[in-house]
Amino acid sequence: MSRATPVVHTKWKDVREDQMRMGITRKFVHSNDAMVAQITLPKGSIVPAHRHDNEQYTYVLTGALAFTFYDEQDEEIVVRAGEIVLIPSGVLHSAVAVEDCFELDIFTPPRADWIDGSDAYLRK
Repeated sequence: MSRATPVVHTKWKDVREDQMRMGITRKFVHSNDAMVAQITLPKGSIVPAHRHDNEQYTYVLTGALAFTFYDEQDEEIVVRAGEIVLIPSGVLHSAVAVEDCFELDIFTPPRADWIDGSDAYLRK
């Protein structure tokens, strides 16, 4: 690959932090093909049920998140520190922080609704 394709170096401390619902905070960086987000969720905070066309990995660094999946919201997986879950495109999911949680979300393609601010389900 030529040097015409730049290498991008980002410091998380320089990335804008978004204040979301219930004390959840979010920072993200993205390219045309992928997005990485740092998410902090206080214990008891809720990410309402939603779905998106993006494939999502959630990697819990500290704490724990209880995810509920599918249209019936009848399958639960608790993802703890050091664990990762893959959420396929189109799968309805929600989450509750069962402990204070710090996690990374990786999306492909990037979440256009996060970029343009139309992600009302996660806003205050």
